Amino acid sequence: MNLWLSIAYYIHDFSSVVWMMDVEETSSLPLPDAFLNFLNQHGLDPSIYTATDSTPRYIRLKPGYEDCLEEIETDIRCKLEKVCWLPNFYYLPPDVRIASSKAYQEGKMYGIDAASGAAVTALDISVGDHVLDLCSAPGAKICMMLDILGSSGSVTGVDIAKHRLAACRTMLQKYSLGDHCRLFVADGTNFSLLPVRVRSDSPLQNENADEFASGENSEVYREWKSRRPWKERKKEAIAREKGVSKLFSPTQEPELIFYGRYSGVVGMRKNVLYQKMRISEVLQLGYDKVLVDAECTHDGSIKHVQKFEQWGWTTLERRVLDAERIDNLTVLQLQLLTNGFRLLRVGGVLVYSTCSLTFAQNEDVVERFLSENTSAELLEITAAKNWPCKSGRIQKTLRFDPLTSSTSGLFVAKFTKLTI
Repeated sequence: MNLWLSIAYYIHDFSSVVWMMDVEETSSLPLPDAFLNFLNQHGLDPSIYTATDSTPRYIRLKPGYEDCLEEIETDIRCKLEKVCWLPNFYYLPPDVRIASSKAYQEGKMYGIDAASGAAVTALDISVGDHVLDLCSAPGAKICMMLDILGSSGSVTGVDIAKHRLAACRTMLQKYSLGDHCRLFVADGTNFSLLPVRVRSDSPLQNENADEFASGENSEVYREWKSRRPWKERKKEAIAREKGVSKLFSPTQEPELIFYGRYSGVVGMRKNVLYQKMRISEVLQLGYDKVLVDAECTHDGSIKHVQKFEQWGWTTLERRVLDAERIDNLTVLQLQLLTNGFRLLRVGGVLVYSTCSLTFAQNEDVVERFLSENTSAELLEITAAKNWPCKSGRIQKTLRFDPLTSSTSGLFVAKFTKLTI
């Protein structure tokens, strides 16, 4: 089993469980010695993990629903306080449940931590941009990207776990944000498909079709339907019976599980969509913006850490504190960052982030990446002028944590690609 798959088996299954579980009351149990030693080794302040009671829950209100604020507050029986440094974001007490509210079910708002919103904001997404989200599940960040783009450009979401990317697809449908999006189950370390640069008001791309294509490659993508063809459903049923993994195999080509009407896919032949591009073409036709919110140990996500009080601290030692696992993760993180940068056009912007607070998964990865990529340059995050965060160990990088920011922990670095 390769490195990416072995890590993904743990990360995706674990993250999926935490994502679906409700936030519990903060426990008064002290942190175990093994975790305190881990924090000490990585220069982290244990007091960060005492701020869970005061760290609020965040939601993003979909554009156009600002006038519904009082109605939403009545619905959830709680006042929404505006986040002054992040547009369309509001905060509320951590124990307030929103999933059963009418506003949530009708797609007027979605939960996303303010720090994650800051990472998306750092991309400086502009009208018409083609954006790549290389680790996109479960979908809140990709929803925010599409909200910003409106009826222009496109977003390509990639994730290695099909069941988690399916949850992302469900979010897009719930919030009616899928028209300019396509989702691929794929290995983010070697994904290589470029955006389809077309007019946003032109759903058909028959001019790209290869008249000599035949067989499966001659397939023309019709408008996507939520009910998949019978043959596709039968194939998946057989795979389930055989116990086939939900995770993508590196020998597979990327699997397209969703595409919107204006994503550039409708009317295109499969062989054209999957064609390989030369490096010179990538430099000019690559993505305008790339987000690499890389897999990590999640030690900066306080709610993740809290779960181990229920599951047992020995599980934490095995899943988070194991030195070999961290070493494997840093290799994976560098591979994801490197591939995301490879797919970026010259002059484009890439944001690298993790919800780990360790130097090994953040600044150390950035330093190695810069040493290996002479066309990469760190950028100042100009939007962060009024953000409640700290500078990272490397100049121009940022760190969020519960004590400083009243958010979950997050590291953010912003790059551009130079002409060499």
